This record gives sequence, C-alpha cells and structure tokens, in this order.
Amino acid sequence: MSEAIEETDITARYRLSEQVGYLLRLASQRHATIFQALISEDLTATQFSTLIRIAEHGHASQNHLGRMAAMDVATVKGVVDRLKSKGLVTSTADPKDKRRSNISLTHKGAVIVDTLVRDGLRITEETLRPLTRAEQRTFLALLAKLG
Repeated sequence: MSEAIEETDITARYRLSEQVGYLLRLASQRHATIFQALISEDLTATQFSTLIRIAEHGHASQNHLGRMAAMDVATVKGVVDRLKSKGLVTSTADPKDKRRSNISLTHKGAVIVDTLVRDGLRITEETLRPLTRAEQRTFLALLAKLG
C-alpha cells in the first residue's frame, strides 16, 4: 500500500506534460511536420541547414561545416554525400591542406538558396504562429540561450 502512495506522491511532483524535454519534443515534432509540408525542395532539415550555412559562408571544410550546422562528423559526411548526389554541393581540395576538402555550392545549389530562404521564413512563421510577436521574440531569445 505504501508503494502506491509513493507513486502517487511522485506523480504529483512530476508531471510529464510540464517537463522541458517533453515540451521541446512536441514543439520539435510540430516544426518537423510544418517543415516537411512547406519545404519546396526534396531536402531534410539537416540538408537545408547545410545548404544555408554554405551560402552564408561561401565554402567551408566538412568539419567546420558540421560545427556550423550543429552536426557530428559522421552525420555531416552523409549529408554532404547526399547533397553531392543531388548536384547541390561540390568538394574541392583545400589549396593549403590537401587532406581537407572545401565544400561549396554548385550553380544548381546556389540557384535554389533564395527559394530555401523564403521557405525557411514561411516555416518559422508557421511554427511560431500560436505566439504573439513579443512572445516569439522572447521564445527565440530563450531558445538561443539554451543552445
């Protein structure tokens, strides 16, 4: 009998629906659904982020690109390989260090970046739609602090 009381006591103190991980997962699932519905190219969120980071910086080593797009080494390699197979990025040997590859956009990749930026703005707008403008600014600032 005391075990049932302890479990009830624990569940009274811990509500899953109030926990940060649970709420972040729900928000992430909502965003992923919106992303898939509104992205105009056949890209994953990590492929999208990679293309945008390359567009922002012109080119980057695969390692640096992974850090900029918040991916580990194994993940960024797979993402870059898939983007190469789609004809959106290319890799060339770094003139200063032949062991390192610089990843850059192909002409095809550069052409779709404007569309991706517009898609990204629409995706963000739709994801944040339930919030007021002031709440959106606060939410994004708080998320940036956690990241």
